[in-house]
Amino acid sequence: MQSESREQILETNLKTILVLIIAIVIISLIFLKNFFFKSTYLLKSFGELSVDPEIAFTNNKPTFLEFYAEWCEVCKEMAPQVSAFKDEYEKDINFVFLNVDNQKWGNYIQKFAVNGIPQVNLFDKKGNLISTFIGKQDEIKIRESINNLEREEKPYEEIINAGFSTIQENKNNEISPRSHG
Repeated sequence: MQSESREQILETNLKTILVLIIAIVIISLIFLKNFFFKSTYLLKSFGELSVDPEIAFTNNKPTFLEFYAEWCEVCKEMAPQVSAFKDEYEKDINFVFLNVDNQKWGNYIQKFAVNGIPQVNLFDKKGNLISTFIGKQDEIKIRESINNLEREEKPYEEIINAGFSTIQENKNNEISPRSHG
């Protein structure tokens, strides 16, 4: 009888400990979700925070144009850095974010020969392309280029880093003879 009582107490204690551990894990995930998912959240918000490209190229302000995709790991890595640039410079510079998976930006993807992402193009206030960055970039290099946008004479510069994602072909809207089965 005494051993059954001890087993019940032990079983109750184990259940209590298990419930406490599960509760701690859930609470930790709730409080740390921003830390773990911040880059993904930032990428999803870029499209909403973007200046329309037609406005950006005609309002006499320099433009920061980034081509990205939500699945792009390098884009996720750079998202906090790009967000910090936006927060710092958005009064003086247009920030345009174009998701390469959105078909409505196809003409811009072709116009600026985007074949790797992230791709950042910097334009002066007259709409002249000044710099192109492809792949993961050093914050200092991008900051220098942003700060040089106001200079009168600027040679075009293209900087490609090996850490970039190639654009995946969007087959969602592709039609084949078998797709109408």
